[in-house]
Amino acid sequence: MSGRDRTPVDDAEVCVIGAGPAGGLIADRLAADHTVVVLDAGPRFDPSDRLERQERAIRPSYDRPDVWDGDPERDAHAASGEWFYPLNHARVKGIGGSTLHWQGMVMRLHEDDFNSESARGVGVDWPIDYADLRSYYAAAERELGVAGADHPYAPPREEPFPMTEFEPSYSDSLFADACERLEIDMHPVPNARNSESYGDRSACVSYGTCQPVCPSGAKYDATVHVDRAESKGATVIDRAVVGRLEHDRDRVTAAVYNTPDGAEHRQKADVFVLAAGGVETPRLLLLSESDEYPEGLANSSGLVGSFFMDHLFAGMGGLLDEPTRQNHVGFLTSECHQFYNDADAEIAPFKLEFFNYDGPSPVTMALTGDDWGDALLDRVRADYGNHIGMGALVEQLPTEESYVGLDHDQTDPFGNPVPDVHWTVDDRALRTIERANEIQREILTELGVEITWQVGPDNTGPAYHHMGTTRMSDDPADGVVRPDLRTHDLQNCWIASSGVFPTGGAMNPTLTIAAIALKAAGHIDEAL
Repeated sequence: MSGRDRTPVDDAEVCVIGAGPAGGLIADRLAADHTVVVLDAGPRFDPSDRLERQERAIRPSYDRPDVWDGDPERDAHAASGEWFYPLNHARVKGIGGSTLHWQGMVMRLHEDDFNSESARGVGVDWPIDYADLRSYYAAAERELGVAGADHPYAPPREEPFPMTEFEPSYSDSLFADACERLEIDMHPVPNARNSESYGDRSACVSYGTCQPVCPSGAKYDATVHVDRAESKGATVIDRAVVGRLEHDRDRVTAAVYNTPDGAEHRQKADVFVLAAGGVETPRLLLLSESDEYPEGLANSSGLVGSFFMDHLFAGMGGLLDEPTRQNHVGFLTSECHQFYNDADAEIAPFKLEFFNYDGPSPVTMALTGDDWGDALLDRVRADYGNHIGMGALVEQLPTEESYVGLDHDQTDPFGNPVPDVHWTVDDRALRTIERANEIQREILTELGVEITWQVGPDNTGPAYHHMGTTRMSDDPADGVVRPDLRTHDLQNCWIASSGVFPTGGAMNPTLTIAAIALKAAGHIDEAL
């Protein structure tokens, strides 16, 4: 790796910063007709190592960041807010980005998510609506490969999913009886995971370790599109840490990056696409301050880094006096969106999740404790496979109290201030977590579960969906990018990430990220 050529590409038309799902899709869409270079701060991982990474994931001696070679020095951050934000717990820097370790759930935002202020009386309205993204959603589902089925609570579709849905799991069948008695609906979860062979990727083989690693490649990750872009002529440079963007008043002129050999390079291009996510993208803009932009690049609004959002988690589970964990596929195959569209100013949208597994794995049990031989076998038989659990995701409103800034007291290995995630949680979200817990308790009690754990308002945490720090807006005073994803201030700079979301809804964001990336790619192609 140290001998790899990481020098700039001559006469590049497009420079994409970030090789996750947004950067990969844009590079793939543009590479056939334009000279494209992709810069990513992390390494290129060898696909043949994934079984070894799976082994790390199931061993309790490894922390989650270890699975994908997290680097505490490189990835240093601050968390100065009222609520501590554990940024590195679920962050991957490298070719493929967060899709290397994600769960793979891909829902569309609902229609009212785009019109929160008008429909619910809180938040803001997006400058685009569901109809504007509808064709891009369909294209994103085809690109990622999504297995799913329609249900009554979802927004309208124009065509079936690319693949049929996964069959309900055994634990789903247990939940189903209780939910039917309570008149609570269950329905399939769209997954970017193959229920059948799709493209050149196999069907899911039920490793059950989608998060944090899929050894088979059946779960989509962004290396699919990064590799495809390279086959069309794009150049991908890994371990290229972009520290600032050089610019004049209305254009970016070069991305300045450092490489492992200590060299500093300048990548010039006609167009720049920032696809480094909702934390690193605003950080890069803030690091690129200048006389023209003393508060940070593309920041005439003063809103770069503002309105940081995540989804809040609510959960509950316990023990059932019968087997619960048989042949599970992935994280979950059933959800409930029945209560989603009831959201208003007091209660946020939320979705319920029916987990396919809960409790310790046999590996964890074998590697913890002092039992061996028959004693260990007896403990596994007694304590494994009788756990059952539920989750929920809850919307967090955009507020000025939540933002991403710079911590000038800490620097990365290249001397740049690290990101500071200043995170707060609004009262509406906390009330909604209470409501989600009420429904979860009702279902689990009906099922006969001895409840042993709860994640509620007092101990909630993030889903690690970084949203809202480079908001989309019609008015340059109200946001950072226009509806076409080009920055208000710079003629040749686009942002493609969940950072452009004005509100977050309660749906996992990756499909919307992909749809927005495809939209941006079309506008960039037109501009070129």
